[in-house]
Amino acid sequence: MSVIRERTAPPSPKRRAVPGTSGPPPRRRRSGEPRGLWPYALIAPAVGGMLYLLVYPLLRAVLISLQDFRLRQLITGDAEFVGLRNYRTLLSDPRFWEVVRRTFLFMAVNVVLIMAIATLVALMTERLGRIARTVVLSSLVLAWAMPVIAATTVFQWLFHSEFGIVNHLLTGAGFSSFDRYPWFAHGTAAFAILVLLVVWQSVPFAAITLYSGLTTVPTELYESARLDGASGARIFRSVTLPVLRPIFLLVFSLEVIWTFKAFVQIWVMTRGGPGDATTILPVYAVQTALSGQRYDLGSAASMVTVVLMSGVLVLYFRQMLRQEDEIR
Repeated sequence: MSVIRERTAPPSPKRRAVPGTSGPPPRRRRSGEPRGLWPYALIAPAVGGMLYLLVYPLLRAVLISLQDFRLRQLITGDAEFVGLRNYRTLLSDPRFWEVVRRTFLFMAVNVVLIMAIATLVALMTERLGRIARTVVLSSLVLAWAMPVIAATTVFQWLFHSEFGIVNHLLTGAGFSSFDRYPWFAHGTAAFAILVLLVVWQSVPFAAITLYSGLTTVPTELYESARLDGASGARIFRSVTLPVLRPIFLLVFSLEVIWTFKAFVQIWVMTRGGPGDATTILPVYAVQTALSGQRYDLGSAASMVTVVLMSGVLVLYFRQMLRQEDEIR
């Protein structure tokens, strides 16, 4: 007859209480646990790279804007500090204020069109079937993934005065005045083409982001609104817009930034012409820096651009937060 011995676990050692406390003693750090500075050391390369790529160029531009920095100083490096003289020269130039006005007009037209079209596309995509939704989203991703230079070149071909498809279609439709019409020789036409290009490039991102937000809205809210007899526009104002307000704020802010600093499209297509019809602040800064080697004035124009863009975003954030406080 076999005897089964019961094994009992050895009694756990009692922890001594710390004098003056009622709880257990503090837990000691094990040898394998990370030290206090180790997490900071892990993120140090990323933070250092960000500071070098973002903060250093900004500080360097601020310094150049406060110096007499031309081609000679670019070679020798002996720039003289002149304080705010470059800013006074810039702000006293009537052409600069005309460029500022055109920049805000360009930004406002683009942002309004982008937000309106992207919202309509997102609402339409939400109501489509699975196959049609996949086709629309895939098309948006492909359009969004097209490089800026490639898209700009395509638009140049489309509106070419002699071989452009747009002139060919308009002439074939009976509009004989568009035969070899020089789109880029007229300021208003060139401005409209650039707006069309920027909107076409920006709508995919905004539409996909807004559609992703629409999928998170509870269907119960829509059903309750329909039972109360609310129309589609009323549902959008009272249900969709309040729920997606943070996403709309995010998309709006990004579009303001991207539109305000649109440079590649304008520089490749028109270089700010004809005349100054398509010159906005980033283009004006480059023109000032390259045409007369006035790198100090170009840096000053860049700093003014940053300040104006930040001011627009701050005003919009304050307005949105004020509306949210009123709703609460």
